[in-house]
Amino acid sequence: MSVSVWWKNARGEAWVLLQALLFLLILFGPTHWPGAPAWPAPLATISAPLGIGLGVAGLMVAILSARHLGRNLTPLPHPRDDAHLVVGGLYAHVRHPMYFSVLLMAGGWALWRQGGLTLVYVLALGIFFDLKSRREERCLLERFPAYADYRRRVKKLIPWLY
Repeated sequence: MSVSVWWKNARGEAWVLLQALLFLLILFGPTHWPGAPAWPAPLATISAPLGIGLGVAGLMVAILSARHLGRNLTPLPHPRDDAHLVVGGLYAHVRHPMYFSVLLMAGGWALWRQGGLTLVYVLALGIFFDLKSRREERCLLERFPAYADYRRRVKKLIPWLY
């Protein structure tokens, strides 16, 4: 009999821990390289409103995604035992709209803070979500045979692009 503990990563718990660390880095990490100049005036002028807009858009996508997922929502890459496949709503346009929403919010936060280094963290988060979604999709393919066709039709992280 084996006991599942978080560090053995049975359902993807280590992915959630890494994700939380990246969130903390984006929120509270250094925003600039030491000695780096401030953003140029034209960029600094538009970055805060653009960042707020991206943040609000990301929040709206997150709320809609969570609503479409309902009880299927989990931070783990392994689906819940009672999960069903969701392919409607925002999921008809992107396979991982929750990840997309977090990237929008994180990018908005980086622009609002005018943090060049924060943008690098957001890029790292995007790479992380790409890797985490690969693990998640292996689990979804095992559980839902129809996921293979859905995966061929719908982009992964960015609607209509990737």
